[in-house]
Amino acid sequence: MRTRAQIKEVIDAGAGILRLEPCWVPRSFLIPGRRLKLHPDDLYAFGGHRGGIDERWFSSTTKAANGPATLPDEGLSYVRPNRGGKFLLKEAVEIAGDLLLGADVMQREGGWNLLCKFFDNLGPIPHHMHQSDAFAKLVGQKGKPEAYYFPPQYNAVRNNFPHTYMGLEPGTTKEDIRRCLEKWNQGDNGILFHARAYRLEPGAGWQINPGVLHAPGSLVTYEPQVNSDVFAMFQSEVEGRIVDWSLLTKDVPPEFNQDLDFLISMLDWDANVNPEFAKTNKTFPRQVNPVQEMAADGYGEQWITYGTPYYSAKELTVLPKRSVTVRDSAAYGVILTQGYGTLGNLPVSTPSLIRFGEMTEDEVFVTADVAKEGVRIENLSATDPLVLLKHFGPGNPDAQPLCRK
Repeated sequence: MRTRAQIKEVIDAGAGILRLEPCWVPRSFLIPGRRLKLHPDDLYAFGGHRGGIDERWFSSTTKAANGPATLPDEGLSYVRPNRGGKFLLKEAVEIAGDLLLGADVMQREGGWNLLCKFFDNLGPIPHHMHQSDAFAKLVGQKGKPEAYYFPPQYNAVRNNFPHTYMGLEPGTTKEDIRRCLEKWNQGDNGILFHARAYRLEPGAGWQINPGVLHAPGSLVTYEPQVNSDVFAMFQSEVEGRIVDWSLLTKDVPPEFNQDLDFLISMLDWDANVNPEFAKTNKTFPRQVNPVQEMAADGYGEQWITYGTPYYSAKELTVLPKRSVTVRDSAAYGVILTQGYGTLGNLPVSTPSLIRFGEMTEDEVFVTADVAKEGVRIENLSATDPLVLLKHFGPGNPDAQPLCRK
């Protein structure tokens, strides 16, 4: 266990910026999309019984909920200092959260309270939902809204099904969904007959609130979300693979595991059958400042996740052989999607291929004080832009004007 003084020493050594190790997460019920730059020989590094790696988690203080075989540190990000051993970002926040996030955030939130990831699957995953706070609390968890953004750099290949079923067709009744649950052990329970699919658009995104059914398609997805791993699968078969009933009820109190009315009550019905679902939930980038003004200064920055107080995200592009100092009002995590250069005093670069357990230079965490002072980012390439995604936890003051009323 690190002391507060030791954590402060590491923060100071990086001038307020912490380098993070890649954090890989397997899913037993999914097939990897092979676009996260993980070496093909390492896709099943956790063992075939654990399933393939199709997620990379960023700046994570949240343990993955992957059943009895889950490793003690699965889903948790490690800080890798230049000197001394690595330690968990979760541990640093618990011991010295005020130095990372600010005393005001620790007093208000009690921690980082953000989970962000890349999701990369070969095809679609089952139609499922994430519980609201009220339902998640019944099993000692937090509810989970989440957002999607489809980074173009990771989506040159769109894989088998670049569409996502979201919500339910207007006019669908609760009795329709009840019949689907009653047919669970007959193969395909037919829930997608009651859903609507949307073609996924690189460079755009979606907001998915708790209780809303969704079956994510095969684009690589950047997902800022509340730090919770609760879900309930409502589809019994996908691409010929059977989905066990336990994946519907894993975050449901045992006494309600066979109660179909209770399971259906977890759905936000009005949100699912909203006839203007896309108009309500699809998001497009919004420029942080006037485009011409930013271009003259050698960069571009846009909000890619916004509209909710729980999280927000930006995409920053620094033009070739240019530098920019960016200021933000809150701590944030960073993942590069293109190029190389420096971020503060750290070299950063986008890897081509990563071996499991290897260190990279594409992920860092920027502490609150330094974010407010400003971080100088320089693109050392003469030809390629330097592109990075910045994920913020709840209550980012800069994002508040974009919150939906």
